[in-house]
Amino acid sequence: MYAYIDGKLVFKSPSYVVIDAGGVGYHINISLHTYSLLGDAEHCKLYTWLYVKEDAHSLYGFADEGERRLFLHLISISGIGPNTGRMMLSSITPLEIQTAIINGNVALIQRIKGIGPKSAQRVILELQDKLRKEGPDTLTSMPVNKTAKDEALSALVMLGFARNAAEKVLDQEMNKNKEDLTVEQLIKSALKNL
Repeated sequence: MYAYIDGKLVFKSPSYVVIDAGGVGYHINISLHTYSLLGDAEHCKLYTWLYVKEDAHSLYGFADEGERRLFLHLISISGIGPNTGRMMLSSITPLEIQTAIINGNVALIQRIKGIGPKSAQRVILELQDKLRKEGPDTLTSMPVNKTAKDEALSALVMLGFARNAAEKVLDQEMNKNKEDLTVEQLIKSALKNL
């Protein structure tokens, strides 16, 4: 339902964050890996997955698309729910998990809290071929820090302008002005030309 949530980071803890996006505070469960990548950012974008059950709706957030994809692979396995998947991503890095699965390293996966020998073997058996086919590039992290152009583009898209048109106008503005423009200056200039 939600692909990502982009907004002001209001609260951050090792287990969850609160992001204010459009005046709504979203409580998003995160892994320690995502927590470490957020650093001291005041503004962030988390790729999300919504878990719906009869008594609760929970959002899970990830610093990059690769971590979310691995999380979805992990929870597709019988016996591994969202909290166990988050625990796995908190115990070792997504790259270490993917490498362990591809190489069949049962011992490393078994060291994760909540994962026994049978679960570790099931994870490897069910995901080894999928992750091999996807290749090692699926976990490359996207930078968390955004440029002024990225933030201006996000703002213009949120205002309802077409992404391609907004990007074209922003590129023109940046080429015209050789000095670094702030996000506000870029948005104001772009609004005059859209």
